[in-house]
Amino acid sequence: MTPRERILATLSHQEPDRVPLDLGTTFVTGIHRIAYERLLGALGMGDLPPRPLLDPFQQLAMPHEEVLRELGVDTRSVYLKLPGRTIQNQEEDADYLYCTDEWGLRRRMPRDGGLYYDMCAHPLAGVETVEEVEAYAWPDPLAKLDLDALETACYEIKSSGDYPVIVGGFGSGMLELVLWLQGYDQGYMNLLVNRPVTEAIFDRVAELKIIYAEALLERVGPFVDIFYNGDDIGLQHGPMLRPEWFRDLLAPRYVAYHSAIKRGAPQAKLFFHTCGSVVDLLPDLIATGIDILNPVQVNAAQMDDTAALKRAFGDDVTFWGGIDTQQVMPRGTPEQVRDEVRRRIDDLAPGGGYVLNTVHNIQADVPAENVIAMVEALDEFGWY
Repeated sequence: MTPRERILATLSHQEPDRVPLDLGTTFVTGIHRIAYERLLGALGMGDLPPRPLLDPFQQLAMPHEEVLRELGVDTRSVYLKLPGRTIQNQEEDADYLYCTDEWGLRRRMPRDGGLYYDMCAHPLAGVETVEEVEAYAWPDPLAKLDLDALETACYEIKSSGDYPVIVGGFGSGMLELVLWLQGYDQGYMNLLVNRPVTEAIFDRVAELKIIYAEALLERVGPFVDIFYNGDDIGLQHGPMLRPEWFRDLLAPRYVAYHSAIKRGAPQAKLFFHTCGSVVDLLPDLIATGIDILNPVQVNAAQMDDTAALKRAFGDDVTFWGGIDTQQVMPRGTPEQVRDEVRRRIDDLAPGGGYVLNTVHNIQADVPAENVIAMVEALDEFGWY
């Protein structure tokens, strides 16, 4: 089977020839630049020319096509064919590198040994009224939307082989932005004491995301196999918000957003990323129209029993991820990685509906031999 055939079969809950592999192709299935440099050395490919970062905030590498082919990666996103994200409004002092993004979020990374940029200032901190929310200088979702470049990227993916085309939306998740723009303390407090401000921010974020998706898919919709989006709604021990808040605040806006995507690309499968323990929210989340759950954070509460997840939700969603990056990938031996891969394949792959990938991005502390062990274990255990 070709990579695209393999992916489309498993997304249709049919067994392909092999469990598909994603590694390095999106902002939540990527690999940190330090881990990638080690991987290049281990593969004997250290002489490949430098590439810009896929995402400078997370310091994610832009994998070379030669590396993706060597590892047997089945996925391709348009972002791999674009120049890479750039950092705007850069500043620095003796200790940190700073930047401010299009949403007004300020981030910083330690100059000495920094691994990624973390948020350090929130533009809607202190906002108390809907009028202040409406008066904020919201970003224009179409300002940097280069439709010609995105269409060219889709053609390049198609011409380089039969790969599935992955595109994504504007900004981060809706709940993420509500909390990030205000700061977590204020954002959570306003869920309780200032619902009008909370809903005003939700509505503006949802509106901008829909505007972007409609414009994007009007041009490239027929190319799209997978539309990438998400919203972190889980913590290590449970959901980030009450189920009734999810149903009242998030679900209707997700439905509006997902419906807009489906109008623009009816054939596309909706990829939804959320970290953490989300079992209690999954029925309501699935009802909003998602097709794929990523990353299946197996170290979070109620998420480790992947066989139970498959029994409960395997008819409704494809699981994308599941290989532990909290313990096994950074601290385990190659044999332990092999055992982890075999377990998740045994649990999640029967009947299709599983794409193998790590839980979120491969971080800087993951040894190259463990990445290679994961790929080799897939080749050993992943054939149907």
